[in-house]
Amino acid sequence: MRHFLTIQDFPGERIYTLLERALYLKRERSILDVLKNRCVVMLFEKPSTRTRISFEVAIHELGGYSIFMTPRESQLGRNEPLKDTARVISRYATAMVVRTFSQSSLEEMASFSSIPVINALTNEYHPCQVMSDLLTIYERTPDFSSLKIAWVGDGNNMAHSWINAAVMVPFTLYLSCPKGYEPRREILERAKKEGAKIFFTHDPIEAVEGAHYVNTDVWASMGFESEGQERKKAFERYQVNEALLRYARDDVRVMHCLPAHRGEEITDEVIEGPHSIVWDQAENRLHMQKALLEWIVE
Repeated sequence: MRHFLTIQDFPGERIYTLLERALYLKRERSILDVLKNRCVVMLFEKPSTRTRISFEVAIHELGGYSIFMTPRESQLGRNEPLKDTARVISRYATAMVVRTFSQSSLEEMASFSSIPVINALTNEYHPCQVMSDLLTIYERTPDFSSLKIAWVGDGNNMAHSWINAAVMVPFTLYLSCPKGYEPRREILERAKKEGAKIFFTHDPIEAVEGAHYVNTDVWASMGFESEGQERKKAFERYQVNEALLRYARDDVRVMHCLPAHRGEEITDEVIEGPHSIVWDQAENRLHMQKALLEWIVE
């Protein structure tokens, strides 16, 4: 049985197999029977647009069906232990897709589950999104070894998953975050020890200089909204705008996992401009999640 809790749950060479499979599924859009007459339970403690829709469509296009639940529709809202919920759902379904706050809660559910569990986002990691982002890059530049990818903004769950990806795929990753908002040191240091080509700087210009791809995300992720005003001041220099992109390659591509707060972490001019591949990135959530579901239940 396989779980997908972080990108490093894959064998390294398997990532390329999944990327190729996702590209095939994107070209050959059809209903398959991988999940025929099988149920996937989607347990979401955090709201979602792209993650929910892409997973529900993916499950359908693999021949299965989904049950979507929040704490309000389950006994989790009445403090049922996670291990009890995991063991019960395991008796009914083929797999679980879980979107929650704590990575430790996700890991607890996986440890008591007898069916595969997929991480659809925690405060620490967002592996499904970054796998889809790798797909978006791969279909344009399949040789990762020559690429410089920049992350500008918060050292959040997305940054952590990009750090994990850099261990598995041979691109060079530059991260730039304000002081006090860096990625977790232990995640960064572990990746470097495992051979990832990662560089950190507080200077966003240094991060994007010569970059092939520039990534960003909201400055205040879900659960940190109360820090919004404080973060706006801290992140002011980290906006992805035309002035910053002048330091990147002329053919740089800009990515954002959405939702975007236009005028904060990214300008409307950039997200709607010729460098943006945001909408392809969003579409690829569907195709990569189909490949992930196939892999996890095979």
